[in-house]
Amino acid sequence: MSSVVVRRLMATMPNTMSIKQGLSLWCPQSAVLNRISRVSVPSRSFRRSFVAASSFDNENREYVVVGGGNAAGYAARTFVEHGQANGKLCIVTKEPYAPYERPALTKAYLFPLDKKPARLPGFHTCVGAGGERQTPDWYKEQGIEMLYEDPVTGIDIEKQTLTTNSGKLLKYGTLIIATGCTASRFPEKIGGNLPGVHYIRDVADADSLISSLGKAKKLVVVGGGYIGMEVAAAAVAWKLDTTIIFPEEHLLSRLFTPSLAQKYEQLYQDSGVKFVKGAKIKHLESGPDGRVTAVKLEDGSSIETDTVVIGIGAKPAVSPFDMVGLNNTVGGIEVDGQFRTNIPGIFAIGDVAAFPLKIYNRIARVEHVDHARKSAQHCIKSLLTAHTHTYDYLPYFYSRVFEYEGSSRKVWWQFFGDNVGEAVEVGNFDPKVATFWIDSGKLKGVLLESGSPEEFQLLPKLARSQPSVDIAKLQNASSVEEALEIAQASL
Repeated sequence: MSSVVVRRLMATMPNTMSIKQGLSLWCPQSAVLNRISRVSVPSRSFRRSFVAASSFDNENREYVVVGGGNAAGYAARTFVEHGQANGKLCIVTKEPYAPYERPALTKAYLFPLDKKPARLPGFHTCVGAGGERQTPDWYKEQGIEMLYEDPVTGIDIEKQTLTTNSGKLLKYGTLIIATGCTASRFPEKIGGNLPGVHYIRDVADADSLISSLGKAKKLVVVGGGYIGMEVAAAAVAWKLDTTIIFPEEHLLSRLFTPSLAQKYEQLYQDSGVKFVKGAKIKHLESGPDGRVTAVKLEDGSSIETDTVVIGIGAKPAVSPFDMVGLNNTVGGIEVDGQFRTNIPGIFAIGDVAAFPLKIYNRIARVEHVDHARKSAQHCIKSLLTAHTHTYDYLPYFYSRVFEYEGSSRKVWWQFFGDNVGEAVEVGNFDPKVATFWIDSGKLKGVLLESGSPEEFQLLPKLARSQPSVDIAKLQNASSVEEALEIAQASL
């Protein structure tokens, strides 16, 4: 009997004994093979099992990961580290590429060709965290089955099967949902799908934008968050007439204080970027050829353009897993501290997971590469071992822009913690500036621009410890270095 037939047969046999959700004792394969070898004449039930096993389109069925982003790549690495990938793990993705470090798409990937842009395979996971570059060949070598360009469109929880867009029927023992997010889009009726209008979530999106940037003269970026800031910074390298439009009063309003935002806005303006703040868009206009030509605002004014990038946030990609259990407050699939959903044997990780944020005692959904990596590692470790610790994540955000060759000023900031309470800003952005958030006398969050490695390493220690600090001393600090020393002394 061939090894393929044996594996298919084993996938249909009741060879597990559940001890807890996500942890099983598997019968040794030799025991199963011995049972098979003693069958001299296949019974009808054996033949039915064989036919059933043959009807599935994935060879590896013990663990199935749906999604091909950061979380999937780091999950694969963790399976390999525990010796549970070879012949057991299948990853199903809508993309034609092996998992990669998605943040590159709005940073170095958008650099002009003469500025040494990032390209695959250079940023496959897990290089972003200092790990091995997991190319398609790496997955083959590890015995991981990869199903590319075939998104999952349906699930049968009772039968533990998935259906894909191409019609494949996949079997799973344990399912890990790592579908991430999809870009929020403008409605078609206001021009959201016009030629020249771009959204960025994957390599194909970024390639399409690069093609437009090479021909563009005027770029409008809609949204003053991470995507907007990073795309606009890249556009400076393309020497484009660039305008950022957003409804808020300042950049990155969910995190930056007005004073901090003003410093970054001035840096962008010094590079030729224009801002239209507090603006709402009525619709996008097109020319005779159907391509976008202008952005019409609700106040009646128009901004001419030939290329538009929409960066107005993202939505958790929960379909077709709605029935697994959603969180209606923060969105996404609700999980516990080990990323278990309400359905035994089904987990959710990364951007799509609504999880208990232990440090602040609330349910959160975090769209960030750091959480994608750590949630994947925590989930798979909990699944494969006796590890029962609750995920204890410290919110972390960062951005790196203007890092291309020839840039007069590189920007790299990091934030840890929670931006609640009174904000104390220290430094004059030459290049350092720090903001400390103090609530009820305790340091809750801290942001630092252009810190040294040692200074950046101090930030998570401060945010996690939440020490009591003398706010007057921070306010009177003459430099970022002095302010950090004051905060460190409070640990």
